[in-house]
Amino acid sequence: MDQGVTELDWQRLLIGDDSSVIYLEIFVRTLIIYGYTLVLLRWLGGRAIGQLSTVEFLLVIALGSAVGDAMFYPEVPLLHAMAVVTLVVLANKGLDMAMARNRGIERAIDGVPKEAVREGIILSHFLDGKALTTSELAQQLRQHGIEHLGQVEHAYVETDGVLTVFKSAPHARPGLPIVPPWEIERPLIVSAMAEGGESLACMRCGCLVTRPHRAPCPNCGHDQWTLARAGALS
Repeated sequence: MDQGVTELDWQRLLIGDDSSVIYLEIFVRTLIIYGYTLVLLRWLGGRAIGQLSTVEFLLVIALGSAVGDAMFYPEVPLLHAMAVVTLVVLANKGLDMAMARNRGIERAIDGVPKEAVREGIILSHFLDGKALTTSELAQQLRQHGIEHLGQVEHAYVETDGVLTVFKSAPHARPGLPIVPPWEIERPLIVSAMAEGGESLACMRCGCLVTRPHRAPCPNCGHDQWTLARAGALS
């Protein structure tokens, strides 16, 4: 069993008992872990990191780990932790400079905004993507005061995961209701083949058709419908 710290040993505190080769290993380890984590964060997408950019989020977690280990574990020499911190900051600065000079690198790391809703309809490629689920999209639309998709002219998921919404003006078209939240009260599913001439909204994407309608949704291929809502709740 290792014995606890019994005296203040400056060599152990600053340098440790390893040879100078350890700094080369720290350099290699840091770059590998930094690059691997960057790839994973890019794969997770903007919603995993909130309003920070991918590089900023990676800087926070990398510095937190490097600084925290040196503070709490006596066996971690301070110079080792300082080397990691320095490498992380330099790598972050290098990425920032590369992104500022090359739009392609910026797109590869931070991604690009994604169009989610156009003229009251959730786009089919957005439904098949991983930016947001439809429930998360509806939640963020409600935070913008949206009660049904017909009130949305355009909506974009920005690279930081925040939803930007442009409302229809001056009068909203009918649309798929998202208020109240479906987890509380799900819209009534109705038959699209009945007569009547009412506007129906696809339950998956909000695409509008007029009853009677005898085909799947032309936008997403879904086959469940509800009555479209017009205007706003009183």
